[in-house]
Amino acid sequence: MTVTTLLQDLVRVPSVNPDAVPDSPYSGEKAMADFLAPLLSSWGFAVTLEEILPGRPNLIARAPGPTDRPRILLGPHLDTVAIDGMTVDPFAAGIRDGKIWGRGTSDTKGPMAAMLFALFQNKDRLADLPVAVDFVGFMGEESHQPGSKHFAKHHAGEYEFALVGEPTSLDFVHVTKGSLWATVETTGKATHASQPHLGENAILKLTASLDLLNRKLTNRLATYTHPILEHSTLNIGTITGGSSPNIVPDFAAATLDIRFTPDLAQAGGAKQLLEQMIAEFKLPLTITDASEAPPMEVKADHPWLQKFATALPGSKLVGAPWFSDAAHLNDAGLPAVCIGPGSIDQAHTADEFIRVSDLEDGVDFFSQLIAAL
Repeated sequence: MTVTTLLQDLVRVPSVNPDAVPDSPYSGEKAMADFLAPLLSSWGFAVTLEEILPGRPNLIARAPGPTDRPRILLGPHLDTVAIDGMTVDPFAAGIRDGKIWGRGTSDTKGPMAAMLFALFQNKDRLADLPVAVDFVGFMGEESHQPGSKHFAKHHAGEYEFALVGEPTSLDFVHVTKGSLWATVETTGKATHASQPHLGENAILKLTASLDLLNRKLTNRLATYTHPILEHSTLNIGTITGGSSPNIVPDFAAATLDIRFTPDLAQAGGAKQLLEQMIAEFKLPLTITDASEAPPMEVKADHPWLQKFATALPGSKLVGAPWFSDAAHLNDAGLPAVCIGPGSIDQAHTADEFIRVSDLEDGVDFFSQLIAAL
């Protein structure tokens, strides 16, 4: 086994997040967990599958050796985004031009493979380390993160530090924005399109409200800033409404994505600000199906982060505008940073890939990290 063949094996086990495509044969994390469990068991890990949603487990692999040691974890997520529109075979894991191609090669089976292979290389010394190095595979990261939320609630107190697998070019991402996904809806009055004045067009009400929000809320978000993350932002991602061209629509909805800095979280959060703006401008909108993930910030002088940064001086401490499972671990009191080979620029793309050389550098990185213990 090499890290390249290991990553190919991981990519060839489809694990698309079923929230995106619930009825697809490629959906769900169980096959990935079932692939990893015997592998880690053969290296001496005690493996548990904790079912978070039906057929969708977290995998927790506890390192061999004494149970009374301090514990840290390496924690990538098991799921990927959907494969629609991909221009390469999503599950072939072919090698071309020094790159491995396919869904998850960058986000985040590449970092997962590097973590796993480093554990494999060090499997005979793990029991003797002064720190236990566990492996945790989180389900559901690509949609609402139920896996890391559950783990944080039930297991955060068992660990001192977490390294969450994401493609960060082997830099320590120690601060990220929070994220609010929210649906806003409005209603109208349906009538025949030949007499629109007798109805009330919900789409027009919605688009007028969105135009105002895009101007006013964007300006308000710009006042919440961070020295690394810059300012909070708004994106209007989808819009739906109406049923037929000859009917005045009586319903319309849009989904919003607000990425927000820690100071906005301290001020009450993005959902509260959205509610305030809707009330302030008397907009005919109702917020439904809101899901808010917190920002993440591990101070640069945290002892564990300093230990690893000192041992691996080629890696910088950086911030990122995206969110990850690390945010929920931090929110529960478990300091966590994101780290892994590959670039976030390749994540979720139609031709997703990771360079073989970056993957191999990732193995060296995590082996050095384990040696630093």
